[in-house]
Amino acid sequence: MSQPIVTSITDCDRRRFLATGLTAAAGLVVPNTISAALFDVNKAAKKMGVVSESAVKDLYSSLDETQRKAIVFDWDHTEKGRGLLRSHVSNNWQITKPEVRSRFFTDEQQDMVRTIFEGIVNPDWHARYYKQIEDDNGGFGDNQSIAIFGNPDSDKFEFVMTGRHLTLRCDGNSSDHLAFGGPIFYGHDPLGEFNEGPNHTENVFWDQALEANKVYAMLDGKQRKQAEVARTPGEGAIAFQGSSGRTTGLPVSEMSSDQKEALQKTLQKLVEMYRQIDQEEVAQCLKSQGGLDACSLSYYTDKDIGKDRVWDNWRLEGPSFVWHYRGAPHVHVWVNIADSSDVKSNTPLLQRRS
Repeated sequence: MSQPIVTSITDCDRRRFLATGLTAAAGLVVPNTISAALFDVNKAAKKMGVVSESAVKDLYSSLDETQRKAIVFDWDHTEKGRGLLRSHVSNNWQITKPEVRSRFFTDEQQDMVRTIFEGIVNPDWHARYYKQIEDDNGGFGDNQSIAIFGNPDSDKFEFVMTGRHLTLRCDGNSSDHLAFGGPIFYGHDPLGEFNEGPNHTENVFWDQALEANKVYAMLDGKQRKQAEVARTPGEGAIAFQGSSGRTTGLPVSEMSSDQKEALQKTLQKLVEMYRQIDQEEVAQCLKSQGGLDACSLSYYTDKDIGKDRVWDNWRLEGPSFVWHYRGAPHVHVWVNIADSSDVKSNTPLLQRRS
């Protein structure tokens, strides 16, 4: 696993406690080297270079008045059909009109956007994410747009990057109680055929589903019957259910210790794509709602590509935790995580685009 990216001394102070065991309590394993780096800001900053939050500030400072009018918004800016714009999520959308790779932005500004992107994504995943962007958008910055909410020189701001099969956020810990700064989305249609085969050839995210299917293979007959759900929910249905909500599938609390360990590996596979501080934030949010034992695991049987019982659609869900993996007809993944179901998340109806 890569070393953490420390955004600032303030951010480091906020997160020091995470290095003392909370991540392990939620099922995410953090190596000892991370604790050392969190306490050595200067060393970490020197090693990692400019991080996403710093690059957002640089980008903001470089914008002229015309650019700011097009991509900079107040923190609570809303739009018809999208609600609170900084928290909107969809499978294929443009948050603003100017494409990143266009004359609207200077070459230097485009490089800043790339720096922000590469800071959010775990370096081990850069090549795979770039493949997804090339396959689905034609290249970095094509059919992709950005927005900045608030003022990056203050304590409250958020950067959002969108495109086909992509919504990423960088918030400098501004969005209280929310992991990733709000709902995120990732997906891939590598061959451009819309309907993937059962092996999901070249899909960079398919290994996540295979990891989840390893858990299914460990379940006994009674557990499988409980985990199998006949109908996949609407993929944009990622609102929090709360502790008294009705979730489908097999309660994790009813799984054996070895099954839980395998599920923890699945969760680690899901979050490993992102920088360490976001992984830790996910762990803290999950711990706050009772850890994996408060979640349930569902495998949806209605859209089994190839009828091979390797489940393409599945979902891990807790009171304020949703990781919804839709693998049919191609991979779409919706993520919404907070430390409490009382947190209001913006989950408008899905815009049904490929």
